Order: sequence, then C-alpha cells, then structure tokens
Amino acid sequence: MKVTQVVSSHELSLLRLVAQGLAGPGPWADDGEGSAGPVERATAVVGHLTAVQAQDLPGALASVALRAGCSREDVVAALDAGRVVRSWPMRGTLHLTPARDLAWMAALMTPRSLAAAAKRRAELGLTDQDLVRAQDALVAALSGGRAMTRAQVLTLWEEAGQGTTGGRGYHLIVRLAEGGVICQGPTADGEPQFVLLEEWVPEPRHLDREEALAEIALRYVRSHGPATIQDLARWTNLTMADARAGLAAVTDQLTTLESDGRIHYLDPAVPDRLTEHRAQARRTLALPGFDEMVLGYADRTCLVAPEHAQRLVPGSNGVFRNTVVHDGAVVGLWKWTGRGKKREVEVEWLAEVGVRVRGRVPGLVQAIGP
Repeated sequence: MKVTQVVSSHELSLLRLVAQGLAGPGPWADDGEGSAGPVERATAVVGHLTAVQAQDLPGALASVALRAGCSREDVVAALDAGRVVRSWPMRGTLHLTPARDLAWMAALMTPRSLAAAAKRRAELGLTDQDLVRAQDALVAALSGGRAMTRAQVLTLWEEAGQGTTGGRGYHLIVRLAEGGVICQGPTADGEPQFVLLEEWVPEPRHLDREEALAEIALRYVRSHGPATIQDLARWTNLTMADARAGLAAVTDQLTTLESDGRIHYLDPAVPDRLTEHRAQARRTLALPGFDEMVLGYADRTCLVAPEHAQRLVPGSNGVFRNTVVHDGAVVGLWKWTGRGKKREVEVEWLAEVGVRVRGRVPGLVQAIGP
C-alpha cells in the first residue's frame, strides 16, 4: 500500500479526534431529519468504537455521551434495552460492546487471558471443578431471564459452599464472562446486574477466525486511526501475527500515512472530515480518564507529551487521570474536589493556555456529570 502523505504528530492527534467522533459528525450522525434518537446514537457510538473501556462505568458512560450528544442516562438506557452490554471481551478488562458482537469478540480476544487465568486460579486455591460448580449454580439461578447483582452472585456461591473471598469470587465472574456464559445486562438502581449471555443476546453474530481478525482490524482502524499495527495488537491483546493477518485482509479499504517514521492506517474519509471540521478538532475538551482517545493506543505521545506520562498515570498503575485536551494535546488533568455546594473542579495544568481555555473547563466537566 502506498503511503499517501507524511504528517506531524499534531496532525496525527487531530485526525484521531475526528476518527473517534470527538470532532465533526460521527458515522452515527442524524440523516438530516433528526430521526436518530439519543439511545440510537449512543448504541451507534459503541458500535463505531467497537469496544469502550468501562472499568470505570461513569467514565465510560460519559465517553459515549460526549460523542453521541446525549446524556449518561441515555447510554444506560441502551444497556437496559440490551443494545449495548458490559463485559470482559478483551485484555481482561471491562468494556462496553455492541450486544450482538460480544460473543465473537470474546472468542477472538480472550484466549490469551483464559490461558493466563489457569495459573492465577491455582494461586487462588481454585480448581477447574470449582469453576464448573460455580457455573452450574449460576446458570441455574439465572435461567429464565433472571438477573443478579454482583453481591447476589457472591452470596449464591457462598451458600452453595463455594468460597469467594480473597479475589476468588471476582476471578470466577470474569472467567465465566470471558467464556461467554454471562455478561452484565440491565441495571437495578444504577447497579449492573448479571444475566446469561445466550438469553440476553438471543441472536449473536458468529464469525470464523479469519472473518473476526479482519473485522476487528477494520473497525479498530476506522474508529481509532491513524493507528499502527502495534496499536492494534496492544488494543486487542492479539499477537503481532494475528494483527498483521487482520490488517492484510482489509488494506484495500484503508489508506496510510507516515508520522515520526512509522506507518499509520486510517479510514480514507478521515482527512477530508478533518479539513472540514478542523476548528472543532482544535477546541477544548474535558475527557474521562479511561477515554479511548487516551487509552486506545500503544503510543499516545501525539496527545500526551512524554514528560507528562507519569502525571497522567501516576506510578504506571493503570489508573488514568481525567484530561483536558486543547488543540489536540493534553494540557491539563482535572478532578472534583470538595462536597455539596463547595464542590468544584480542580485542574493541574501541564501547559500554558489562555484565560478562555481555563474558563471553559468547569462547564465542560459539569456537562460530563459527577
């Protein structure tokens, strides 16, 4: 594939903002007659991004709402309606995914996690038979369209003689989710509930391995590109060989560019969308800490200066702080401080910005929600 252009790191970041739907009309935009309601837009955003990091559920809801132009409640409504689900389809971490896509995504991207889990299970004092007994008890309790909170699941297992302390209960839940037995379905008073995947998603899509590799590569690049093959492999937790195979199957639908000496793949429509919506791409944004714009890449230096990496993720502990993005770069880190009427937004600025930018941030954070 011929490299079409060489771009700066700054341009790379702006292109990603457009691809991710944080600038310009996303692929889920109305048809001009306002027919797409907020729940439909939220569902379409998740479908476009394919998987949205959701370890921090309020942050994930905000990430989708920002792109869909809706409220966090609308995203919850998409979950409650079974259009979007929350589960562990990749990297051993919770994500929001389109409901019909969860089964094939988990089948493709969880085998490495499942293999590593066997060692962890032994460390926890669990046997394969414990996993089978836990599954049998939970399937029996959930069958017939029933749903249970995490606390109820753990209580069920304890009463059945299966210990859940010391991380054992969480391990069992994740393994059953990665194995396609359960997922999180409707919420109850704001708390996710577990359901049987085959009942909650009665008509899942099924793809063979080659089809799945091609689809995950295409959808990742379309929603996150410009991105490298290393970005794809890291995001999916696939091997480099699998990432190459997936990309090779869809290169005719993509284009490439070069930045900092590396080849990046992207949707051919993205550069034109940036040309049309460049001013919006350069605007100020307040993003949740685990937003895909930050978390969706192995290399995020076009967005976050290397000298600020430790401040974004203190101690490299995997917990990303909330960001302020301006003109395609992280210029600050925000958090809530105080309580009640004294609650306010505090920003740790990483770069010099004008008074107008500083003044916008509290309102942008308020729009995300508490």
